[in-house]
Amino acid sequence: MLAAPLKAIVHSVTRLSPNFIRVEFSGPELSVVGSTSPLYDQRIKLIFPRTNHPLPELPADCNWYEHWAGLPKETRGVMRTYSIRSLTKAADATFLTVDFVLHTAPGLTGPASTWASNATPGDELLVVAPRLDSESMGGIEFNYGTASNVILAGDETAAPAIARILEDLADSELQGTALVEVPESDDVLKIDGPASITVKWLPRNGRPHGELLKEALAIHHMEEDAAATDQLLWETPEYSSTGEKITPGRARGEDYYWIAGESGVVTSIRRSLVKEKGLDRSQVAFMGYWKHGVSMKG
Repeated sequence: MLAAPLKAIVHSVTRLSPNFIRVEFSGPELSVVGSTSPLYDQRIKLIFPRTNHPLPELPADCNWYEHWAGLPKETRGVMRTYSIRSLTKAADATFLTVDFVLHTAPGLTGPASTWASNATPGDELLVVAPRLDSESMGGIEFNYGTASNVILAGDETAAPAIARILEDLADSELQGTALVEVPESDDVLKIDGPASITVKWLPRNGRPHGELLKEALAIHHMEEDAAATDQLLWETPEYSSTGEKITPGRARGEDYYWIAGESGVVTSIRRSLVKEKGLDRSQVAFMGYWKHGVSMKG
């Protein structure tokens, strides 16, 4: 069970581009947050307050989630999953940074991006994050093993995780390519990754979501998964959201793929790489971070 949420206080807000906003959190309760290993794509939970309602009061024990889920929707707030963009510790403070996608297109703006677009220093939310004084909370999927070449690919929702992965690999000689599809040219951001991994930004500038990623990956089967399901695709060498049988301990090849973003696009890429091109499942991690037309939960 995840450790209880901590109160995080907005320290600063920076508009990075038309579609990205960076929020840096601090506060005394974040002093226990930390990790003894690289963050990579570490996922965290954020609980946003509802408009005109305070943050929920939750027990500081392993039963917090049941308590939270049992609260009325209008008072418990909204829980969403994000990745850590950076985590730094000063002599007397811990700073946790999260990059938010604003989802400015009509019909795509949700409670998290709405909160971030209006955030000001002093605002508060709750965060479930890794702690130095407890066991790993999980939430890291990037694991290239013995691969010598990595391919990272994702849309704007995966951009913060890709950036964190690359910066954690800054001193590595690992070869590879990072493909990042973003809404427009002004959303291209600086990433301090290793010179041995080429970063290619793919601004859509009006083109359909996911089309540029598929072209960059030489995937010609352009149709997305048409299955009428709200379930997000989540496939790693250790887990399958579809219940697919996993062969443990299988040797990995020279290439390792980490692909995340809109679930329909990710599903289409998975179908091509695994089922059509024969890439072994031990060499890939496919993660649907969100799905068109579906309101995410948690």
